Amino acid sequence: MPHYETTLRGRLHEIIFEADTSAGKLFDLLLQVSILLSVLIVMLDSVQALREDYGAFFYAAEWGFTLLFTLEYLLRLYSIQHPLKYARSFFGVVDLLSVVPTYLAIFLPGGQYLLSIRILRLLRIFRILKMAKFVGEAEALVLALRASRRKIVVFLLTILTLVIIFGSIMYIVEGAEHGFTSIPRSIYWAIVTMTTVGYGDISPQTDLGQGLAALIMIMGYGIIAIPTGIVTAELAFKKRVTTQSCPACSASGHDPDAEFCKYCGAKL
Repeated sequence: MPHYETTLRGRLHEIIFEADTSAGKLFDLLLQVSILLSVLIVMLDSVQALREDYGAFFYAAEWGFTLLFTLEYLLRLYSIQHPLKYARSFFGVVDLLSVVPTYLAIFLPGGQYLLSIRILRLLRIFRILKMAKFVGEAEALVLALRASRRKIVVFLLTILTLVIIFGSIMYIVEGAEHGFTSIPRSIYWAIVTMTTVGYGDISPQTDLGQGLAALIMIMGYGIIAIPTGIVTAELAFKKRVTTQSCPACSASGHDPDAEFCKYCGAKL
Protein backbone atom coordinates (compact mmCIF):
# COMPACT_ATOMS: atom_id res chain seq x y z
CA MET A 1 0.00 0.00 0.00
CA PRO A 2 1.57 3.35 -1.03
CA HIS A 3 2.56 5.76 1.70
CA TYR A 4 0.21 8.72 2.18
CA GLU A 5 2.83 11.28 1.11
CA THR A 6 3.27 9.55 -2.28
CA THR A 7 -0.44 9.29 -3.09
CA LEU A 8 -2.47 11.86 -4.98
CA ARG A 9 -4.15 12.95 -1.75
CA GLY A 10 -0.78 13.38 -0.09
CA ARG A 11 0.60 15.49 -2.92
CA LEU A 12 -2.55 17.63 -3.00
CA HIS A 13 -2.31 18.16 0.76
CA GLU A 14 1.30 19.30 0.45
CA ILE A 15 0.36 21.81 -2.26
CA ILE A 16 -2.88 23.11 -0.75
CA PHE A 17 -2.14 23.19 2.99
CA GLU A 18 1.60 23.84 3.10
CA ALA A 19 3.82 26.58 1.75
CA ASP A 20 7.34 25.14 1.96
CA THR A 21 7.43 23.94 -1.66
CA SER A 22 7.42 25.88 -4.92
CA ALA A 23 4.04 24.39 -5.88
CA GLY A 24 2.59 25.27 -2.47
CA LYS A 25 3.88 28.84 -2.66
CA LEU A 26 2.42 29.25 -6.16
CA PHE A 27 -0.93 27.89 -5.00
CA ASP A 28 -0.97 30.29 -2.04
CA LEU A 29 -0.11 33.24 -4.27
CA LEU A 30 -2.81 32.43 -6.80
CA LEU A 31 -5.36 31.89 -4.04
CA GLN A 32 -4.52 35.20 -2.38
CA VAL A 33 -4.90 37.05 -5.68
CA SER A 34 -8.23 35.31 -6.31
CA ILE A 35 -9.50 36.22 -2.84
CA LEU A 36 -8.56 39.88 -3.28
CA LEU A 37 -10.15 40.05 -6.73
CA SER A 38 -13.35 38.38 -5.51
CA VAL A 39 -13.66 40.79 -2.59
CA LEU A 40 -12.98 43.70 -4.95
CA ILE A 41 -15.80 42.49 -7.22
CA VAL A 42 -18.19 42.38 -4.26
CA MET A 43 -17.22 45.93 -3.26
CA LEU A 44 -17.55 47.32 -6.79
CA ASP A 45 -20.87 45.56 -7.27
CA SER A 46 -22.24 47.46 -4.27
CA VAL A 47 -21.76 50.77 -6.16
CA GLN A 48 -25.05 51.53 -7.93
CA ALA A 49 -23.51 53.31 -10.93
CA LEU A 50 -20.98 50.53 -11.57
CA ARG A 51 -23.59 47.82 -11.12
CA GLU A 52 -25.80 49.42 -13.78
CA ASP A 53 -22.95 49.50 -16.32
CA TYR A 54 -21.06 46.31 -15.45
CA GLY A 55 -23.66 44.23 -13.65
CA ALA A 56 -23.41 41.34 -16.12
CA PHE A 57 -19.62 41.22 -15.80
CA PHE A 58 -19.80 41.31 -12.00
CA TYR A 59 -22.38 38.51 -12.03
CA ALA A 60 -20.23 36.31 -14.29
CA ALA A 61 -17.07 37.06 -12.32
CA GLU A 62 -18.82 36.24 -9.05
CA TRP A 63 -19.93 32.87 -10.37
CA GLY A 64 -16.45 32.21 -11.71
CA PHE A 65 -14.88 32.85 -8.31
CA THR A 66 -17.61 30.84 -6.58
CA LEU A 67 -16.93 27.81 -8.75
CA LEU A 68 -13.18 28.23 -8.22
CA PHE A 69 -13.51 28.41 -4.43
CA THR A 70 -15.96 25.50 -4.45
CA LEU A 71 -13.38 23.37 -6.23
CA GLU A 72 -10.72 24.49 -3.77
CA TYR A 73 -12.97 23.59 -0.81
CA LEU A 74 -13.72 20.13 -2.22
CA LEU A 75 -10.01 19.51 -2.88
CA ARG A 76 -9.20 20.47 0.71
CA LEU A 77 -11.76 17.98 2.00
CA TYR A 78 -10.44 15.30 -0.34
CA SER A 79 -6.76 15.81 0.45
CA ILE A 80 -7.07 15.57 4.23
CA GLN A 81 -7.36 12.28 6.08
CA HIS A 82 -10.19 13.46 8.36
CA PRO A 83 -12.38 15.83 6.29
CA LEU A 84 -14.90 16.48 9.07
CA LYS A 85 -12.18 17.92 11.32
CA TYR A 86 -11.29 20.45 8.68
CA ALA A 87 -14.96 21.16 7.86
CA ARG A 88 -15.60 22.00 11.53
CA SER A 89 -12.47 24.11 11.93
CA PHE A 90 -12.52 27.90 11.75
CA PHE A 91 -11.09 28.15 8.26
CA GLY A 92 -13.20 25.23 7.10
CA VAL A 93 -16.33 27.17 8.08
CA VAL A 94 -14.91 30.31 6.44
CA ASP A 95 -14.30 28.38 3.21
CA LEU A 96 -17.89 27.16 3.23
CA LEU A 97 -19.35 30.58 4.01
CA SER A 98 -17.43 32.06 1.09
CA VAL A 99 -19.35 29.99 -1.47
CA VAL A 100 -22.73 29.21 0.10
CA PRO A 101 -24.37 32.66 -0.41
CA THR A 102 -24.08 32.50 -4.20
CA TYR A 103 -25.81 29.12 -4.31
CA LEU A 104 -28.48 30.23 -1.84
CA ALA A 105 -29.28 33.21 -4.07
CA ILE A 106 -30.47 30.76 -6.76
CA PHE A 107 -33.26 29.54 -4.50
CA LEU A 108 -34.34 33.01 -3.36
CA PRO A 109 -35.77 34.67 -6.50
CA GLY A 110 -38.23 37.53 -6.55
CA GLY A 111 -38.21 41.11 -5.39
CA GLN A 112 -39.48 40.23 -1.93
CA TYR A 113 -36.26 38.36 -1.26
CA LEU A 114 -33.81 40.97 -2.57
CA LEU A 115 -33.02 42.19 0.94
CA SER A 116 -32.23 38.64 2.08
CA ILE A 117 -29.99 38.11 -0.95
CA ARG A 118 -28.06 41.31 -0.28
CA ILE A 119 -27.51 40.29 3.34
CA LEU A 120 -26.33 36.84 2.24
CA ARG A 121 -23.94 38.39 -0.27
CA LEU A 122 -22.19 40.25 2.53
CA LEU A 123 -21.01 36.86 3.79
CA ARG A 124 -18.68 36.67 0.80
CA ILE A 125 -16.41 39.11 2.60
CA PHE A 126 -15.48 36.10 4.78
CA ARG A 127 -13.17 35.09 1.94
CA ILE A 128 -10.65 37.67 3.02
CA LEU A 129 -10.35 35.92 6.40
CA LYS A 130 -8.83 32.96 4.59
CA MET A 131 -5.80 35.10 3.81
CA ALA A 132 -4.82 35.14 7.49
CA LYS A 133 -3.44 31.63 7.28
CA PHE A 134 -1.01 32.67 4.55
CA VAL A 135 0.63 35.40 6.59
CA GLY A 136 3.86 34.10 8.04
CA GLU A 137 3.41 35.72 11.44
CA ALA A 138 -0.29 34.96 11.83
CA GLU A 139 0.36 31.86 13.91
CA ALA A 140 2.73 33.72 16.23
CA LEU A 141 0.17 36.50 16.70
CA VAL A 142 -2.59 34.01 17.51
CA LEU A 143 -0.36 32.25 20.04
CA ALA A 144 0.58 35.57 21.65
CA LEU A 145 -3.08 36.61 21.96
CA ARG A 146 -3.98 33.22 23.37
CA ALA A 147 -1.15 33.35 25.92
CA SER A 148 -2.11 36.86 27.05
CA ARG A 149 -5.88 36.38 27.05
CA ARG A 150 -6.18 36.39 30.86
CA LYS A 151 -4.24 39.64 31.14
CA ILE A 152 -6.39 41.17 28.41
CA VAL A 153 -9.59 40.05 30.17
CA VAL A 154 -8.38 41.62 33.42
CA PHE A 155 -7.51 44.80 31.52
CA LEU A 156 -10.96 44.97 29.91
CA LEU A 157 -12.67 44.38 33.25
CA THR A 158 -10.60 47.20 34.74
CA ILE A 159 -11.63 49.53 31.91
CA LEU A 160 -15.27 48.51 32.35
CA THR A 161 -15.05 49.31 36.06
CA LEU A 162 -13.47 52.71 35.40
CA VAL A 163 -16.04 53.81 32.81
CA ILE A 164 -18.87 52.77 35.13
CA ILE A 165 -17.35 54.81 37.97
CA PHE A 166 -16.58 57.85 35.83
CA GLY A 167 -19.95 57.67 34.08
CA SER A 168 -21.78 57.56 37.38
CA ILE A 169 -19.79 60.52 38.71
CA MET A 170 -20.49 62.57 35.57
CA TYR A 171 -24.19 61.76 35.85
CA ILE A 172 -24.15 63.25 39.34
CA VAL A 173 -21.94 66.24 38.46
CA GLU A 174 -23.54 67.30 35.15
CA GLY A 175 -27.09 65.98 35.32
CA ALA A 176 -29.81 65.78 32.69
CA GLU A 177 -29.69 69.51 31.88
CA HIS A 178 -26.26 69.01 30.25
CA GLY A 179 -27.15 65.86 28.31
CA PHE A 180 -26.20 63.26 30.93
CA THR A 181 -29.76 61.98 31.19
CA SER A 182 -28.92 58.56 32.63
CA ILE A 183 -26.03 56.52 33.96
CA PRO A 184 -25.84 54.32 30.79
CA ARG A 185 -25.65 57.45 28.63
CA SER A 186 -22.98 58.85 30.94
CA ILE A 187 -21.06 55.57 30.67
CA TYR A 188 -21.27 55.89 26.88
CA TRP A 189 -19.70 59.35 27.19
CA ALA A 190 -16.96 57.95 29.45
CA ILE A 191 -16.14 55.22 26.91
CA VAL A 192 -15.98 57.70 24.03
CA THR A 193 -13.80 60.05 26.09
CA MET A 194 -11.44 57.42 27.48
CA THR A 195 -10.83 55.96 24.03
CA THR A 196 -10.05 59.52 22.81
CA VAL A 197 -12.71 59.27 20.10
CA GLY A 198 -14.65 62.33 21.26
CA TYR A 199 -17.82 62.45 19.17
CA GLY A 200 -18.88 65.68 20.86
CA ASP A 201 -22.57 64.79 21.04
CA ILE A 202 -22.34 65.07 24.84
CA SER A 203 -19.89 67.31 26.69
CA PRO A 204 -19.57 68.52 30.29
CA GLN A 205 -20.42 72.16 30.96
CA THR A 206 -19.40 72.65 34.59
CA ASP A 207 -15.87 73.31 35.76
CA LEU A 208 -15.80 70.14 37.83
CA GLY A 209 -17.13 68.08 34.93
CA GLN A 210 -14.57 69.51 32.50
CA GLY A 211 -11.76 68.83 34.95
CA LEU A 212 -12.89 65.23 35.30
CA ALA A 213 -13.12 64.91 31.52
CA ALA A 214 -9.54 66.16 31.17
CA LEU A 215 -8.39 63.55 33.68
CA ILE A 216 -10.21 60.78 31.80
CA MET A 217 -8.67 61.86 28.47
CA ILE A 218 -5.16 61.86 29.92
CA MET A 219 -5.77 58.42 31.41
CA GLY A 220 -7.04 57.26 28.02
CA TYR A 221 -3.72 57.95 26.32
CA GLY A 222 -1.91 55.81 28.88
CA ILE A 223 -4.48 53.03 28.91
CA ILE A 224 -4.48 52.58 25.13
CA ALA A 225 -0.84 51.44 25.19
CA ILE A 226 -1.39 48.67 27.75
CA PRO A 227 -2.86 45.96 25.45
CA THR A 228 -0.07 46.59 22.97
CA GLY A 229 2.53 46.02 25.67
CA ILE A 230 0.86 42.80 26.82
CA VAL A 231 0.80 41.25 23.36
CA THR A 232 4.28 42.56 22.48
CA ALA A 233 5.71 40.89 25.58
CA GLU A 234 4.26 37.57 24.47
CA LEU A 235 5.53 38.04 20.91
CA ALA A 236 9.04 38.57 22.26
CA PHE A 237 8.99 34.98 23.51
CA LYS A 238 7.32 33.48 20.45
CA LYS A 239 8.49 30.09 19.23
CA ARG A 240 9.53 29.51 15.66
CA VAL A 241 6.98 27.44 13.75
CA THR A 242 6.79 25.97 10.26
CA THR A 243 4.16 26.17 7.54
CA GLN A 244 3.70 22.42 7.75
CA SER A 245 0.09 21.34 8.17
CA CYS A 246 -1.13 18.07 9.66
CA PRO A 247 -2.44 15.75 6.92
CA ALA A 248 -5.04 14.34 9.33
CA CYS A 249 -6.60 17.36 11.07
CA SER A 250 -5.11 20.32 9.06
CA ALA A 251 -3.69 21.92 12.23
CA SER A 252 -0.65 24.14 11.73
CA GLY A 253 1.89 25.90 13.96
CA HIS A 254 4.18 22.93 14.53
CA ASP A 255 7.78 23.18 15.72
CA PRO A 256 10.48 22.83 13.03
CA ASP A 257 11.66 19.48 14.46
CA ALA A 258 8.17 18.05 15.09
CA GLU A 259 7.51 14.61 13.62
CA PHE A 260 3.95 14.20 14.92
CA CYS A 261 0.97 16.54 15.18
CA LYS A 262 0.65 18.02 18.67
CA TYR A 263 -3.14 18.08 18.35
CA CYS A 264 -4.10 14.65 16.99
CA GLY A 265 -0.82 12.69 17.06
CA ALA A 266 -0.73 11.93 13.32
CA LYS A 267 2.66 11.67 11.61
CA LEU A 268 3.70 14.84 9.84
